[in-house]
Amino acid sequence: MSIGVFVVDDSALVRQTVAFLLQDHAELTILGSAPNPVLAEPMIRKLNPNVLLLDVEMPGMDGLTFLRKMMEVMPIPTVVFSTLATEGSKVALEALALGAVSVLAKPRLGLRQYIEASRRELVLALKTAAQSHPRAGRIARPAQARQAVSPVLHALSVNKPVVLGSSTGGTQAIEQILTALPADAPAMAIVQHMPEKFTALFSQRVNELCAMSVREARHGDRMQRGTVLIAPGGKHLSLRKAGGQYYAVVTDGPTVNRHKPSVDVLFRSAAECAGADVLAILLTGMGDDGARGMKVLHDGGGRTIAQDEASCVVFGMPKEAIKLGAVDAVLPLDAMVEAILQFDARG
Repeated sequence: MSIGVFVVDDSALVRQTVAFLLQDHAELTILGSAPNPVLAEPMIRKLNPNVLLLDVEMPGMDGLTFLRKMMEVMPIPTVVFSTLATEGSKVALEALALGAVSVLAKPRLGLRQYIEASRRELVLALKTAAQSHPRAGRIARPAQARQAVSPVLHALSVNKPVVLGSSTGGTQAIEQILTALPADAPAMAIVQHMPEKFTALFSQRVNELCAMSVREARHGDRMQRGTVLIAPGGKHLSLRKAGGQYYAVVTDGPTVNRHKPSVDVLFRSAAECAGADVLAILLTGMGDDGARGMKVLHDGGGRTIAQDEASCVVFGMPKEAIKLGAVDAVLPLDAMVEAILQFDARG
């Protein structure tokens, strides 16, 4: 079955070039295009495409406003393709937070040549998006506006870290979990598949919304209550234990499962140094990174949870972990916060 693509971009060159590059593709079909969201919306409702390729800067309505609107009324897997979506840009992170499956940057000059040279990347992004189940982004309130008191203060553990891994759709899922946790929640280490520059800005964004302190991990950081460490893009994050405390280990090295950072690296290190005193959570994502590491952790007595298919944007990584028998519980995203607090309360 062919994947129907609709292009919304005010550049006629982009619309024409994408249509030309995909005209003979076996799996992708251009159903239509429009120069702005106002004209695009009725056409999208009629054609019901599988994927949108969406620009940001357009007349009448910008792409992010349109993305927010469509995710609320007619969620469609969306790839944002914009000159504003450079690595580490706030526009890129905002697009992901609103529900975009992926973000691709395009140059202001040499556009046709760039699109032609990046055909493989564009095709992969569109095909990946077609397999996803996007959800509207949540509007999170700043941390200072929320009550951030744990319901289990009487039984808080000290040295029981939480490790979490995610990929496609993970930025939304992580934000949903972290913004609901109290300021005294257990220490967390997170691997979200992201390139360099994105992770620092993502950490900053989530930190502004959370009661917990969220930052990009630095080598030697101590894991402590109320703190979330996010693996820096282009580096691996693992844990080590010394003097009864857990510390972040940030290293370079080859990719693992085609990723750096890799969830497997984090999970395996947690299994080695924390044993049964760790909770591992595997969220939405394409591929199988984290599945084998979770199996090692599970077999060592650690508590393991995978996100269920219904709440995943892409049910890839959790599915592979379930197939390996690496999962103690399969839970919807809305149940993750309670699971974390219950694990923490065991002492």
